[in-house]
Amino acid sequence: MFSLNAPSLFRDGPEYIKRTQTPFRPTKVTLSEVHSVVPKHLHEKNTLKALLYVFRDIFCAFVVYKLGWQIEPFVQKLVETFGLSSTVGSAAKWSLWVLYWHVQGVILAGWWCMAHEAGHGSLSNHSWFNHLIGYSMHTFILVPYYAWRSTHHAHHKATMSIERDENFVPRTRSDYGLPPETSAHISDYHDVFEETPIYSLGRMLFMQALGWQYYLMTNAMGSPMYPAGTNHFRPSSPLFKPHERNGIIASNVGLTVMSSILYLWTKEVGLGYFFKLYFVPYLLSNHWIVMLTYLHHSDPTIAHYRNKQWSFLRGAVSTVDRPLLGWAGRFFLHNVSHDHIAHHLFSSIPFYNQPQVTEAIKKVLKDDHNYDSTNTFRALYRTFTQCCFIEDDGDIVFYKNKEGKASRVLAPDALDNATKKSI
Repeated sequence: MFSLNAPSLFRDGPEYIKRTQTPFRPTKVTLSEVHSVVPKHLHEKNTLKALLYVFRDIFCAFVVYKLGWQIEPFVQKLVETFGLSSTVGSAAKWSLWVLYWHVQGVILAGWWCMAHEAGHGSLSNHSWFNHLIGYSMHTFILVPYYAWRSTHHAHHKATMSIERDENFVPRTRSDYGLPPETSAHISDYHDVFEETPIYSLGRMLFMQALGWQYYLMTNAMGSPMYPAGTNHFRPSSPLFKPHERNGIIASNVGLTVMSSILYLWTKEVGLGYFFKLYFVPYLLSNHWIVMLTYLHHSDPTIAHYRNKQWSFLRGAVSTVDRPLLGWAGRFFLHNVSHDHIAHHLFSSIPFYNQPQVTEAIKKVLKDDHNYDSTNTFRALYRTFTQCCFIEDDGDIVFYKNKEGKASRVLAPDALDNATKKSI
């Protein structure tokens, strides 16, 4: 943990520090108490309002795309008109491309978030509208809409359940071949988890750049209950129920059509503009999606549950709200990171009402509401390097680090009411 005198970029948030210093007890709040504080009007869906948000997302991407086409002519004109040196012109050109990549990457991550909301049916009471928006926007950024929607729904039904969750399921001591805790030495942990900073950075960059595609193709960091070769593209995959297979085929058809369109477009504009205008923002949008989903559900201070202690409410509140990208995260990513606990408790409530839901549920959850103001990149590094494994036993467990130590402990009476779980 960094010193409190360190710059805020490298400092753990006070909420995180407080959790490390507070023994954990599962929430005693009930689901009915949570539901009682959320006004009914927040559940109402407005198709026109949702459509306006969709148009806003498309308009933003279109405007930035058009501006991207102007970068090189603009810089060329600066050089020819004002006599800028080629070095200055080159620096200006690549600075503008970096700005384009960042902005368009965030906007396309917002498309992913909007399609995610559509997959939950939160945009409209008309299912056809939700599916049209979700399928179209996800397909544009090469996401298999129906396939991912299926596993994401399964994730919502079993959030933070070690046996049944679908995403970011922690691996255990035995998975890594570690000796029992009673006989393990620090060297045993270091042999498995000790890495050079460069190697750790390389692994983290791979996860951020290609982790999304790797998950879709191999189910990496998904549930270990599925056999090797499980992926999101095979209709007969064990991830899906038989009645979902037509949707998986439809997702694959959409990806094939979109890939063909990109191929024909690339033939027309050239490989360079394909990379600059589409591919780099596509990779960066996936970076934001991997970051936010990973940090929602992986944290040294947040509990995972086994069946005896898991409940829907306990799983839902064992996620973390983070102010990812500040106002831009709220505007472009549709509150998905700022109000993630509310989303897990009420996934059918429209995203534009979720800030009000968060404020309502905080009144009953109080200290059981997990928020972390830690800089998100600092939190990413902290989680990536400290969330190494969990124990093979224990009904409520926390990640342990490369020295075999957990950042949080259970309160002595945490398991006393094992049969009195929140419903």
